[in-house]
Amino acid sequence: MATDETPEPEQRPERPERPEPEQERGAADRRPMPPESRSAPEPAKSADDAESQEPDTTGQKPDNGADSSTPAADTADGDAERPKTGRERLVASLWPPRLTRAQLIVALLLFILGLGLAIQVRSTSDSSALRGARQEDLVRILDELDNRSQRLTDEQRRLEGQKTELASSSDQAEEARKQTVEKEQQLGVLAGTVAAQGPGINLTIDDPTHSVEADKLLDTIQELRAAGAEAIQVNDVRVVANTSLSDVRGGVEIDGRRVTQPYRFKVIGKPEDLEPALNIPGGVVQTLEKEQAKVSVTREEKIIVDALRAAKRPDYARSSSQ
Repeated sequence: MATDETPEPEQRPERPERPEPEQERGAADRRPMPPESRSAPEPAKSADDAESQEPDTTGQKPDNGADSSTPAADTADGDAERPKTGRERLVASLWPPRLTRAQLIVALLLFILGLGLAIQVRSTSDSSALRGARQEDLVRILDELDNRSQRLTDEQRRLEGQKTELASSSDQAEEARKQTVEKEQQLGVLAGTVAAQGPGINLTIDDPTHSVEADKLLDTIQELRAAGAEAIQVNDVRVVANTSLSDVRGGVEIDGRRVTQPYRFKVIGKPEDLEPALNIPGGVVQTLEKEQAKVSVTREEKIIVDALRAAKRPDYARSSSQ
């Protein structure tokens, strides 16, 4: 018996639905988020912010302002984490300078030490001129210094004696008058207003080459004064404290008066002091001989200095005792 049955349609396996091309491209273009910057942590995002960052229908990630600044932040982190070179560490340790109290004290001590060494070297170099001198020359120089010291000591004793006489004299007015007269004579000799005589030396400088100038004669006068000369005469000119020397053609001018060679010095003083002072090593005689001049020094028991200078009355200065 036939049954009227209709065959059931064959069930075909269901085919999985393929996603839309746009959706596949959107999933493929999705990239992981860059790491967050360590310097500025991003605050927690809300649900709305999360939804706003979902990919759109085109599959492209929405533009976010924070993502554009991420590479710059990474660059800054890389610069900060980059190790410093030795030169950069040296500069950072030296500048800006950081001085401590101990460093300041050490710097001050080093400065004082350097100053002391400089003074020591300078004082040592000043005495180097006598290192090469012979023993005889050193003995002569010491004798000269002893003689000068003795003269100063005698002058001190003489002044102390005058002070004692003034204090103990019964007639102080008469004693003061006598001392005033003696002082006037002494000042007259020093000022060149009166003649003088006494032991001393004759110094003659013959200069045929005309190489001895005013400065050499001035050095000679200064050396004689340092040796104890009390009266000096050059040719016919009296030499005093304010005497001036200048060079002229063919000679030297002393206080406006021309003096030609040979230059003859008459010097009153102690001969035992004057002559060695001129003959010391590197002294006046050796200096003049280097200038091709002939120098002769003779001691005399009596030297007469008779060249005088006119006494000038001061216009404004007056004695304070009046």
